[in-house]
Amino acid sequence: MPIIVNLDVMLARRKIRSRELAARIELTEANVSLLKSGKVRGIRFDTLERICAVLDCQPGDILEYVPDSADDALEPRGAGRKSA
Repeated sequence: MPIIVNLDVMLARRKIRSRELAARIELTEANVSLLKSGKVRGIRFDTLERICAVLDCQPGDILEYVPDSADDALEPRGAGRKSA
């Protein structure tokens, strides 16, 4: 997956536990855990905003784009799909 979630890194830097973050951003601990593991398909901007406010960081500190290969970075979205 080309989007890497570095939430665990930011939590460690700020010395905040997942449980405290969950309480402060009004999200369940289970959902924070899913975010930390990168097992989510998306995140709402308001959730990202609350996380950044609590951790005093920018979205780029939490989310990182890493292409799977050099070809992926150059290929337009959906270009590799074949139509039936």
